Amino acid sequence: MSEFEETKEALLARHKKEQRDLVARTTGMRKQASKKTRKRVRKQIEELEKELKRKHAEELEKFEVEHGEVDQNSESVQEATKGETVTPEMLLAQLEIEEKEKREEIAKEEAAKKQKQDQQKVPHKHRNRQRERLERRKAEMKKQEEQARKEAANMPSAKEVEEQAIKKLCEEQNLVPHEITPDGHCLFASIADQLKTRQKVDMSVKELRAKAADYIKANEEVFQPFLFDQNTNSMQNVEEYANKVENTALWGGDIEILALSKIFDCPVRILMAGRKPMVVNKEGQQPELKIVYYQHKLGLGEHYNSLRDADGEEKDEWNE
Repeated sequence: MSEFEETKEALLARHKKEQRDLVARTTGMRKQASKKTRKRVRKQIEELEKELKRKHAEELEKFEVEHGEVDQNSESVQEATKGETVTPEMLLAQLEIEEKEKREEIAKEEAAKKQKQDQQKVPHKHRNRQRERLERRKAEMKKQEEQARKEAANMPSAKEVEEQAIKKLCEEQNLVPHEITPDGHCLFASIADQLKTRQKVDMSVKELRAKAADYIKANEEVFQPFLFDQNTNSMQNVEEYANKVENTALWGGDIEILALSKIFDCPVRILMAGRKPMVVNKEGQQPELKIVYYQHKLGLGEHYNSLRDADGEEKDEWNE
């Protein structure tokens, strides 16, 4: 009898060992399962548990039948076929396993969340540092621009500097500018005013243009070197240029001053800011004509005014 009980006890002991092995196996399966495979793993575990229960029930039933302990329809066999007996120790172990799995899962999620935050945090700091550098640079540039605007606002303009310089020169020479209309004929109008004031010669702008054009055409070899066109890198035709002088509002310059000084046999002195007076045709025998050249007075470009004596009398104080 004792031998029979030991054999049965051995069977039950093996069943318990197989149950423990299955618990260990399923525990490992749960640990290795991911969120995507968890459902499938649980199903596999349920099938393994059912299969083990069925196997144990069949083995126990077979053992009892073979040893004449119970009939196949007996209560013990039916109880055995219902499945294995779950002991308190097994239930506690299962609960501990599930609780441990939950803790591990929570820990993994928190670790993954922290890792993601750390990864996002590092480049974010880098971008902030770069943005701070850009903001500082922008602030410095804005400060410099503001300072430059203030300095520019406090500084006199080129026009103001020019006017002050010419005013000082005129006061030193007892001269006053006589305003000429800035219409493209200002040089010829200034010369006309000087001829009338200093030589008692009455000439219109149109007449002066015609005389200058004729003189330029008659002395082509003198004026040709001055007619180089920088836009086309070629020499302008003297006759075509002279026709423009006579028939258009082409602004006059050094060429026309030279021509008129020769025509009226007189020096022409040009006063300008920041330079010594320029005298054209110093050898001229008639009274000197005096005009002033502006570079910044008008937004349209260069301009000439006539210079009259401040006291209304001719005083040639500029002759060297």
